[in-house]
Amino acid sequence: MEDLSSWKERFEECIYAKKLLDKLHYLNTKVVNPINLEEIKKGIYYARKYHGLQMRKSGDPYYSHPIEVAIMVAEFTVFKETKFFTTDNIITSLLHDTIEDTQLTQEMIAYIFNENIAVNVEALTRIKIDTKISAADAINILYRSAKMELIIIKLFDRLHNLQTIGAKPLEKQINTIRETLISFLPVAVTVSYQLENKIVQLCLNILNELDNKYEENNYSFRSNNSSQHLPLIF
Repeated sequence: MEDLSSWKERFEECIYAKKLLDKLHYLNTKVVNPINLEEIKKGIYYARKYHGLQMRKSGDPYYSHPIEVAIMVAEFTVFKETKFFTTDNIITSLLHDTIEDTQLTQEMIAYIFNENIAVNVEALTRIKIDTKISAADAINILYRSAKMELIIIKLFDRLHNLQTIGAKPLEKQINTIRETLISFLPVAVTVSYQLENKIVQLCLNILNELDNKYEENNYSFRSNNSSQHLPLIF
C-alpha cells in the first residue's frame, strides 16, 4: 500500500474540487460539527486518481460527477438531515462509483479512509457477487436496508444523471426516466417532498425537451412509438 501522506504533495485543485471545497467551507459555518476539509481533499484526490481519464458522455471528466453528487448531498443534508452532514458521507459520495468502475477496492478504501466509508461505498455499488444488478434493484436494496444516508446519496446520484442526460441516446433517456419514476420516485417520497417534486419536474422537463426537439423535425415524439414509451412511464 502507498504512503498515506503522499496524496498531499500530489493534490491539484481543479474547478470541480474548488466548487465543492468552497461550498463545504460555507456550509461548515452553519453547523456545530463541521466537515473535515483535509479529508475531503483526500477523497477528491482518490476519486480523481482512480477515475483517471474516464469521461462522461457529456465530455466532462468522470470525476466531476461524484463531486457534483457530493455537493448536492452536502447542501441537502446540512439543512434537511443534519445528522448525515458528515465527513464520511461526503467522502462516500465522492467514491460511490469507484468499486464498480475502477480498480479501487473495498479493502483499499478501508485502509486509506476507514471501514465505515468502505462498507458504505460497497453498499452503493451495483456489482453483487460478480453480477451487475440494475439501478432499480440497487435503490430497492438500499431502501430495504433503511440506511437513509446511502439512500440520499443514491437519489442525488440519479438526480445528477438526469441533469446531464442530454448527451445520451434517446432510448437510454426514455429508459432512465421510466426507471426513475417507477423505482426511484417512491423512495424519494420517503425522504423529502421537495426532492420528490424536483425529480418529477426534471423528468417532465426532459420529456418536453424531447417532444419539442422531435416536433421541430416533423416527428412527433408522443405519437410515434407512444405505446412503447409514454404509457409505460405514466
